[in-house]
Amino acid sequence: MNLSLMSLEISVVALGLVVLLADLWLPAERKRALGYAAAAVLAVLFLNTFTGHCSCSLTDGLTNSTCGGMFVQDGLSVFFKRFFLLAAVLVLILAVEFSDRIATGVSEYYSLIVFALAGMLFAASANDFVMLFVAIELITITFYVLTSFQRGKLFSLEAGVKYLILGALASAFMVYGIALVWGISQQFNFTELAAYSVKHPELADNKVFLFGVLFILVGLGFKIAAFPFQMWTPDVYQGAPTPTTAFLAIGSKAAGFVLLLRFLFTAIPSVTAHWDKLLIIISGITILYGNLCAIPQRNLKRLLGYSSIAHAGYLLLGVAALTGAGQAAVLYYLSGYLFTTLAAFTVIALVMRHLDSEDISGLAGLNERSPLLAATMTLAMVSLAGIPPLAGFFGKFLLLKAVIEQGATNHGYYCLAFTALVGVVISLYYYFGVIQAIYWSKDVPNLSPIPMSHPMRLVVVTCIAGMFWLGLFPGALLTLATEAVKSLGH
Repeated sequence: MNLSLMSLEISVVALGLVVLLADLWLPAERKRALGYAAAAVLAVLFLNTFTGHCSCSLTDGLTNSTCGGMFVQDGLSVFFKRFFLLAAVLVLILAVEFSDRIATGVSEYYSLIVFALAGMLFAASANDFVMLFVAIELITITFYVLTSFQRGKLFSLEAGVKYLILGALASAFMVYGIALVWGISQQFNFTELAAYSVKHPELADNKVFLFGVLFILVGLGFKIAAFPFQMWTPDVYQGAPTPTTAFLAIGSKAAGFVLLLRFLFTAIPSVTAHWDKLLIIISGITILYGNLCAIPQRNLKRLLGYSSIAHAGYLLLGVAALTGAGQAAVLYYLSGYLFTTLAAFTVIALVMRHLDSEDISGLAGLNERSPLLAATMTLAMVSLAGIPPLAGFFGKFLLLKAVIEQGATNHGYYCLAFTALVGVVISLYYYFGVIQAIYWSKDVPNLSPIPMSHPMRLVVVTCIAGMFWLGLFPGALLTLATEAVKSLGH
């Protein structure tokens, strides 16, 4: 067993334990700084993935594995591990800013974020149903606690209970699905399962096997908030602490998609090839559901919850295309989504900190209170809407291009592309409603300046730079994404 391939994951788990134990000896006034320390360590680990001195710095293009092939290190895993590390660094800084609203256990809050990151790192390298399930449960169980961490607030407790019940149900479906797949094929490993399906083509018509695959997709659909498994999203987004919601929207969704890509295109490619119609339908309904339900929302976090459902539908465009170009577009879109979504939640955390709700009206006069935060939220909404020159536009362009290119083989792809464009038009209404509240609201109850620490200013500037860089210079990241998805067999 080559544990050196897991050095990054082991380091992150060790960091989580150190943060948890440091709480025993640090005085209360210094516990807040633990978040900055954890973020600094993760930033070093992130930079180390580019130096060649880390197991995650895959420079030779080879695929390595350990634990009997359960854990793989390839281009796809490296891409997502860098993604998760960067997201965790920014979320931890946001969590420090939010820590004054956590009554007790701030160190535990930081450590749980780190443990959730560890689950995401394992998910990026999962090549086996056992590793897939362990990674998902590590992510989900930590988020059960993170979601309800503000125990004194009814909304937070309600969000935690809903997430627990629905998450446990999704996990039950997944376990049952894995049991059915193993019972028919006697295979847990994705690569071995794909080879087995080639030798036994009748497997694609075995109803028990197909039911197992569907049940596994139920569990993964819950993680990415795709229709019809999206019902938890708006309530959990609204009730959870803002840093938790941000990490849930970015990290948990990306972990679901990397597992979905591995499952569909590494484990069961022969089955996936015949499911283009199902993926088209799920993608189209998810886009329409998320965008239509977002229209009447007044709570910003709830609005972003429905928006997250819609973006899961957009990301499924790349999956439904069944091509390497579509998969690369998924990776690119997730990268832009990281900066865009985190920018929005950072503004919410700073502006709404002294309010009892996250109503859109709380943004009134933000352009006078903090021009930087007003510009940040505006850019985030514009990027989410898919307007150039920001990251969201080019991401949607790549996804639509991948779908339209497949239209000659199945005219349903043209319908899906049209549905996606309709979704974009609908989203303009509620995204620009947020911008209107910032600049043109007539009711401005408070014009006091909003203070911002230097670390938070760094997060904001990083998000703005990321949105512009990916929108104006997409070539470098798109090349990385294209190379990464070659690990899936293209």
